[in-house]
Amino acid sequence: MKNPNRVQASVIGAAAVIAAAIGVPAAQQAGQGRGAAPVNDSRTTKEELDKWMKELSNWGRWGKDDQRGAANLITPAKRKQALALARTGETVSLAHDTLMDKAVDAATPFEHRTTIMAERGIAVEQQQVSFHGSTFTHLDALCHISYQGQLYNGVSFQKTVSEAGGCNNLAITTFKDGIVTRGILLDIPRLKGVPYLDAGAKVYIEDVEAWEKKAGIKIGPGDAVFLRTGRWARRAKEGPFANFAGFDASFAPFLKRRDFSLIGSDAVLDAGNVPGFPLAVHTFALVAVGVNIFDNLDLEAVAETAARLNRWEFMLTAAPVRVTNGTGSPINPIAVF
Repeated sequence: MKNPNRVQASVIGAAAVIAAAIGVPAAQQAGQGRGAAPVNDSRTTKEELDKWMKELSNWGRWGKDDQRGAANLITPAKRKQALALARTGETVSLAHDTLMDKAVDAATPFEHRTTIMAERGIAVEQQQVSFHGSTFTHLDALCHISYQGQLYNGVSFQKTVSEAGGCNNLAITTFKDGIVTRGILLDIPRLKGVPYLDAGAKVYIEDVEAWEKKAGIKIGPGDAVFLRTGRWARRAKEGPFANFAGFDASFAPFLKRRDFSLIGSDAVLDAGNVPGFPLAVHTFALVAVGVNIFDNLDLEAVAETAARLNRWEFMLTAAPVRVTNGTGSPINPIAVF
C-alpha cells in the first residue's frame, strides 16, 4: 500500500476540512443553502458542548500518561464476561466489502493492482486505501481529532501529529493486542418498525433507552456499542447517498454516563449540525472521554442474526493493522454469538 500511514486531512485541517474529510455532507456542514449561516438542528448548543468537554472529561482518570482512554474499561473480567456470550459459535463480520467505484459516499474508492507471475503461477497485489471518511470500515485512533489544540488527556495536537511522522502518541497501536469485549447492537430501525432510518435522521438518548428496554439489555462499562441506521439496506435499494442518519449531539453525555469503551455505526456516527462545533459526538468521544470509534460498519448481517437468536449482545473481537504512528486502521470486527 502506498504511504499507508499518511495523516488524513481530517486531523490536520480546520474544522470544516475535518468535517469534509470524515464525510459530513456539505449541506449538513453549511446549513440551509449555499452561503447560508449554519443552522443549529441539534438539541444542544456549542456552549453546552464546550462545557461537557471539560466537566465530563476522562482526562487524568487513568493517569496523566494514559494512552488507552476508555479501553482501560476492558478489563480481564470484562473479557471473560464477553467470552461467556459465545454460546452458539456463530460468527458474523461487522465490516462492509471495500467499495471499488467512486460515488457520493465513496470519494476515495479502494485501489488495487494485481500482478501475475505467469511462469510461477503466482498473483501478487498492491493495495491503496484512504480509509478515513465515509467509505471504508475503520477504527479511529485517539490522535485522529483534536479540540482547541488538544487530544485526549490534554496531549498537544501540534506536538503529537505531523504529516511526516503521523502520531507519536495515542496512535492505533494502542490496540496492538486486539480487542475482546461485549458488543451491543442498537437496531433503531427495528425499534421504529422501518427497514432503515431516513436520510439525516437523528438518534437520541431516549431512543437508545427505549431499545434497551425492548431488547432486554443495558449498556455498561467497557461495552462496545454499535448503532444500526440501515445505511447499507438503504443504499442497496435507493443507491449511494451522503446525508447519513446518526446520533444527535445531545447524545454525547451518555457516553460518559454509561462508560462506553468503544462506539460505532454503519455511517460516520454524527448527524445534524451544531454551528461552531462540527462532529460533536466524534469530538466528544475521541477527545473528552477517550472512546475509539468504528466508522462505516455493515450491521445488516449481525442484525439479522441477532433478531433470529433474539440476542442483542455478543462477544466482539477486532484487531487493527499495527500501523506505526497510525491515526486509525481499516478493520474487520467479528461478532461471536
